[in-house]
Amino acid sequence: MQRPFSNQLASRSVSYGASGMVATSHPLATNAGLEILKRGGTAIDAAISANAMLGVVEPNSCGVGGDLFAIIWDPNKEKLYSLNGSGPLSMGASLQEVKGRGLNYMPLRGGLTVTVPGCVKSWQLLHKKFGKLELSQIFKSPIEYAESGFPVTDIIAGYWEEELKSLDRFQEFIDLYTDKGRPPLSGEIFKNKNLARLYTCLVDNGLDSFYKGAIADEIIKKVRKYNGFMESNDLLDYEPEWIDAISTNYRGRDIWELGQNNQGLTVLQMLNIIENHDLSEFKGPTDPGYLHLLIEAKKLAFEDRANFYIDPRFSDISLDEILSKEYAVKQYKKIHPKKVLNLSPAQNDISLAGDTVYLTVADECGMMVSLIQSNYRGFGSGVVVDKYGFGLQSRGELFSLNSQHANVLHPGKRPFHTIIPGFVTQHDSPVMSFGVMGADMQPQGHVQVLINQFDFRMDIQLAGDIPRIRHEGSSTPKGNVVNNSGHVYCEPSMPKDSIAALKEIGHDVKVTNDGLYGGYQAILRNSNTGVYSGATESRKDGCALGY
Repeated sequence: MQRPFSNQLASRSVSYGASGMVATSHPLATNAGLEILKRGGTAIDAAISANAMLGVVEPNSCGVGGDLFAIIWDPNKEKLYSLNGSGPLSMGASLQEVKGRGLNYMPLRGGLTVTVPGCVKSWQLLHKKFGKLELSQIFKSPIEYAESGFPVTDIIAGYWEEELKSLDRFQEFIDLYTDKGRPPLSGEIFKNKNLARLYTCLVDNGLDSFYKGAIADEIIKKVRKYNGFMESNDLLDYEPEWIDAISTNYRGRDIWELGQNNQGLTVLQMLNIIENHDLSEFKGPTDPGYLHLLIEAKKLAFEDRANFYIDPRFSDISLDEILSKEYAVKQYKKIHPKKVLNLSPAQNDISLAGDTVYLTVADECGMMVSLIQSNYRGFGSGVVVDKYGFGLQSRGELFSLNSQHANVLHPGKRPFHTIIPGFVTQHDSPVMSFGVMGADMQPQGHVQVLINQFDFRMDIQLAGDIPRIRHEGSSTPKGNVVNNSGHVYCEPSMPKDSIAALKEIGHDVKVTNDGLYGGYQAILRNSNTGVYSGATESRKDGCALGY
């Protein structure tokens, strides 16, 4: 395949597998999933095992206290299934009471930010519909590593230390995740015997035992201790939702995302806008002309995101027009090749930042799973259920406290979500499952890796390793309106002449190595041979392995 960039820019070779493939952000999770495939498990069995392992080895990013979204290609029905596994706010919450505490915006941590965790119930539904192996087999490796310990990897150790700075007021967190206040260093063994106890309970009593009895009682007690809302019926009544994925056709391929209440639509809007431009005039993904187009498309899509992307059960807004090609043409015409868009009055410089894991699995029968799971902000709310070794998510942070805003806090409502799994089909056949974790970076990352492949003709690995940019400074679903044109962040490997050209156009460009450019995994299926290609990037500790 001819490429405009040397393959020496790739961090590693593409992985291949004739029978199956697993790609995650941690080698132990990848291995856990691969073991399940080799035992005859389905892609869903392997994905659950890998996800459970990530809860052990990467607790800063994910775990049973968080939410989950998934897109699954079912080879038997030859169709996509999609699951919204995000949990709602407690029915006992109220906007009046929260504002009565003197708050104008939701806090970043604490019990108020905790919503019903959807992960375990989602595992249950996925396993019931697509699983084959017993839970005892699926959870065997995660239980062993939680019990005996594992060496902490480099990038995770860095995030662990950084997040600790904002969590030292939560004593149970300190007791669970540090050694007397010191986070584990790279290569040090960390154990979580309490999480092993939880996984064992789930195996013995069923996954729904997470939402009732002793485990549920502990969740409720901890949330209330830190001034949050949670009742037994919130947990007992929770059900994830099977939904229809949404799509757009880009350069002859159908790109699939999940719609409200997450930001998957942003990816499709950006692609629709960019499709109006012939990218062959650009030299590649670091060409400043292309980067300018990408940034401006992002700004336009994110303004719609801030105003319209909410739990559809609480909205009568139709997004058909927003997803239309006609609307994209109108948006594209707002972009000037030599000027920056100023969309919002300057007030607050606030971005959405979260830690997440993305994983993808494919099995020998052709099932492919695109799954993303998160506690949101690093380690979530800071509220931990220490008896069972896990933390609770902080997704409620994303509610607005403005009563006129679409995403306003309301009992039983699911908050806006940043996490998005992606999928690509062509001629009604599976092509690729993929994701790029990292809060506001996720849709920007999705678009960049897709264009790298489909426009700039890169292979699945190189498409993720090429230097990326991110734009910050759009209005947010919390109701915050940010500065005029925002900031453009570039990785240090971005060519200097590209940075200079962006500045000349008028972008406020900053070069950082802050690790906030996403984390990409993908599996590509060869339609002729059935062979899988797998990729994972150097921005995370993970790997892709096939067999």
